[in-house]
Order: sequence, then C-alpha cells, then structure tokens
Amino acid sequence: MTQRVFVANRGEIAVRIVEACDRLGIATVLGVSSADVRSLAASRATRTVVLGGPQSRQSYLSVDAVLHAAVATGCTALHPGYGFLSERSDLARACAENGIVFVGPSPEALDALGDKLSARALAERLGVPVSPGGTASDWAEVAALAERIGYPILVKAAFGGGGRGMKLVTDAAALADAWSVASSEAQAAFGDGTVFLERYVTDAKHIEVQILGDRHGNRIHLGERECSVQYRYQKVVEESPSSSIDERTRSVLTSSALAIAAELDYVGLGTVEFLVNSRTAEIGFLEVNPRLQVEHPVTEQVTGVDLVREQLLACLGEPLTLRQEDVAMTGHAIECRITAQDPARGLAPTPGHVTRWRPPAGGGIRLDSHVYEGYDFPPFYDALMGKLIAWGTDRPAAVKRMAQALDGFRIDGVTTSLALLQRIIADDAFTANTVTTHWLADAILEKEPA
Repeated sequence: MTQRVFVANRGEIAVRIVEACDRLGIATVLGVSSADVRSLAASRATRTVVLGGPQSRQSYLSVDAVLHAAVATGCTALHPGYGFLSERSDLARACAENGIVFVGPSPEALDALGDKLSARALAERLGVPVSPGGTASDWAEVAALAERIGYPILVKAAFGGGGRGMKLVTDAAALADAWSVASSEAQAAFGDGTVFLERYVTDAKHIEVQILGDRHGNRIHLGERECSVQYRYQKVVEESPSSSIDERTRSVLTSSALAIAAELDYVGLGTVEFLVNSRTAEIGFLEVNPRLQVEHPVTEQVTGVDLVREQLLACLGEPLTLRQEDVAMTGHAIECRITAQDPARGLAPTPGHVTRWRPPAGGGIRLDSHVYEGYDFPPFYDALMGKLIAWGTDRPAAVKRMAQALDGFRIDGVTTSLALLQRIIADDAFTANTVTTHWLADAILEKEPA
C-alpha cells in the first residue's frame, strides 16, 4: 500500500516530520490553522489543508477536524508530533476505527500513561523506584499523607503536565490552599481535577531515557538525556548523555524504562522520566511521555539514529533494524531552546515580525526551526522558535561549540531568549554540571534586570 501521512502539528516539529517522510518517499498532508497557511512546513508538505481558525481549539486541538481531514485526504497514517493531540487516546482509537495508523503507542498504553497515578502504580508494581507519594479522598487523609511524606511536597495534577495543576508546598499551613488551587487549575486545563502528593526533591537532576519499540515485541533504549536546566517545569537546555550520573544509576534508569515498555507492549518512541537526587543519588520515577520529545535531536546526534524515521517505520509495522548492542553513544550533544520570550519580564511571550534571522553555521551545529527572515511569529501558540544543537567529542567541546553558535546567532524584530541562553552556557555551574531543576530560577532569572 502506498503510504500517505497526515501531519497533525505545526512549527519545527511539523517540518521535521515532513522531512523524515520525504526521505522515506512518503507523501504528506499537513493540517494547519488559518494562521499557519504560509508556514515553512506548509511550503514543504506534499499537500496542505486548513483545519480551522487560529486558536488551537479551532484547529490543532480538534479531534474531529483532524480526523476528518486525514480521512478526506486518503491518509494511511497520522503523526501527531508532540503536544496538542499527541497523547489523546480518543484520537488513536478514532484513527484505528477509520483504518489509519496512529504514529504512537496503543490507545490502551496512552490511557495507562495519561493518568499519572496509574503510571505510578504501574512503576511500583514493576519494582521501578518511585518517590514517596499518593492521593487521598478527604482532607484528613491528605494532611496525614503529607506528614508521612514530609515537606516540601508537590501537589500535582494526575492528568496533563507542563507545570499546570502543580504547586510546591513547604509547610502544613499552605497545604489546603495549594491542594484546592492545583485541583481547580487541573480541572480547567485538563478537564479532571484529580491531584496527588509527591515528595519534592530540592536538589534534583532531571534524567530521561529514550525508548523505542515495534509491533513485533522488540524494544530498545537509546541512552539518557539530562534536562535539569528548566523554568516553571519547562525545559530550556537538554543534553545527552548525562555527565552527572554513574553507571549504576544509568543501569537502573535504562532497565526500569525497558521494564515499563515491556509491560505496556510499547510501540514507537517514548520517554521515561526520572528525578535523581544529586546528593543521595536516590531515583524517583516521574512519568512516561508516550510520544516524540522536543529534545530528541540530542539523542540523534550522539547515536546517529534518525528517531523520527524509526518511529514511523515501527508504527507502520516494520521490525526494528537496531538491536540494543547496535546502539552506541559517541561524543556529547547539547540543545538550547530558542524562544520568542523576554527574560527580563519573566519569559513573557514576544510574538512579532522577524526582521532578521541569521543562524550560525559550521561543523557539529544543527538547527531545527520553522522560522525564516520575514516570518510573522504568531501569538496563538507556544514560544518555541527553534532548537540549536551542538555536538562535540566530549562535554567541554560541546559546551564551547554551543557558546560560539549562540554568539553567532542574529535575530531581530522580536525579543528572544538568546541572551539568557548565552548566560546559562557561560555560567560556571553549567560548565561543571552542578545545576539542578531549580537552578535557573534561583541563580539566573531572579538576577535578570527589571
């Protein structure tokens, strides 16, 4: 059967998926909002159809609009990218009912992983290390559970992510209000107000493992990434491999990720996320992201594996061409997320007309982006402009190359995060990789001039 893939996303990841399909000789249909008709992805896709208005709910978040467009254009598969509908089991089921391959795990796996409480229970059953936590049905149980866990504590939404429905609580006096506010935020953002408690790791390293599975029972991991440089639970800089964990910790992380993948009969790409206490090396399972990740390029750079290509082939029924022993990590890669945000105003969005866009060039430099000179960066979506990736033979070489690449990047017309990224890469704590998940907010952003 001749394959035709519907790309249900926008921005740089839509460009990335279209390019991967082009290399496989697969035609693409891109679904866009009315704001993205002149996007770079639209110019690259085989065909483009308009899903609806500029607001995400009118287009990229409409299951009905996306499915109708995919069926009407005769697509045999649908790639959701990341964000938007990528983790929606109802879309995966609707695809199956209409004879369309969903490029992702099964609806059952999406259901199991969409509920963080269920995912925690799955991890515990498999012997995967999990941070102390849980939920309760009434206030007395909540207070008692918090005392058993010990402060500080995170109140977290059971469904969704991105920092919404998440509150840090440092003492018992603040717990009731945090529980109520987090639940209300979760209800508004995700349609379910279920929240739970989990111990907050003050000095945490955020480490994640890339997994890949096919429909024939084959599963591998492709090493780990460190994503400790983040702000309000949003990642800013990522790298692979992590230089802050030892081989014992690495083995626990990768074996735990594969155990979860095996239990779910996982198909496609997924990322199993953990927090590692930088002082005690204690490991705590966070969640599984059952999709392609924003930071996948750093894994591609150190493994030489085209993850999007492998994801497409695996979900289309092809067996993996890689065995675990074929996966080798070479050198070190760092990714910086360049965004249309103002660091001096708490990273407030700064959409507008891009009057100059002059990326750096050179060996070991990669840029994944949908932006071009003259592009009108829209106000309707996330602020990501592009991902700058630098590879080096070791971490110091990658850091140096990234610093040079950031220094050589020229963007005018909109305020961006370039200056902030330059400060991060040049900071002694980043160079020594002593950063933790709260470092960026505490050491850098709070010092930004007003």
